[in-house]
Amino acid sequence: MNSAEQLSQCLVLNTVSAARILLRRYDQRLKAHGVTVQQFALLSAIRFHPSEPVAAFAQKVALDRTSLTRSLDLLEKKGLVRRVAGSGNARLCALTEAGDQLLDRLHGEWLAAQNELISRVTAAEADTYLKVARALSEE
Repeated sequence: MNSAEQLSQCLVLNTVSAARILLRRYDQRLKAHGVTVQQFALLSAIRFHPSEPVAAFAQKVALDRTSLTRSLDLLEKKGLVRRVAGSGNARLCALTEAGDQLLDRLHGEWLAAQNELISRVTAAEADTYLKVARALSEE
């Protein structure tokens, strides 16, 4: 096998390529609402884990702390999130009313994009993909 063939079979390069394409597709759907897929993921994490400290969200949405802080700053500036004091030095995030309403609307867009994507593969392929992606991303 030559280098070009090896590169075309590289799991990492294929994953990066697929991720970029999928992110562009999902971002395009969410663009009208003024958020990205990463911001949608962060808003969702805040909704479903309301008592988690900010530091825990970095792992949940696969962001480093600097990117997380930048994203939270932007969401706070948009009036979608507010940071509140937790116990000790911990900071917690909460959705504002506007953030909660936006997330309800975004859920429909996300669901439509998810259904469109899933329609391109069989249920077994989707299940295998998720298992492989989760296995490869374990630390």
